[in-house]
Amino acid sequence: MLFGAPGEIIGFLPVSPFSHPAGRPMVVLSLKVLQRPVESAQFRSIRYGETLAESEVVASVGSRGDSYDNAMAEALNSVYKAELIDRKVWSGLIEVMAETSKWVAWYNQTRLHSAIDYRPPFEVHSEWINQSAIEPAAA
Repeated sequence: MLFGAPGEIIGFLPVSPFSHPAGRPMVVLSLKVLQRPVESAQFRSIRYGETLAESEVVASVGSRGDSYDNAMAEALNSVYKAELIDRKVWSGLIEVMAETSKWVAWYNQTRLHSAIDYRPPFEVHSEWINQSAIEPAAA
């Protein structure tokens, strides 16, 4: 039987200072080859940041103290799941992506939003763009 104290080596592997439930020494694997260089969530975060930079948009989420911005994003995700994702069984990723694209178009161009006097976001945004174009000319 192999026994070892913390810090000793058993079969080229270090012994952990933590105890095995059966009282045996625990061997800790330290193979860096098995670790992924970037977690998938980190990759999405990196890609999200790159997309914001390409679009010349300033990120307002992701730093400490941004709970309200995060709450807004979480609210949109909840609406998306309630209105689309949780209503059926999906055949696969392609179907989800296609239906998500349709839902986003509907959400922005047709769906009435109570926070903007029951109008679609596209209408309110167009009004804001037109107003912004008129104001500098008047100044």
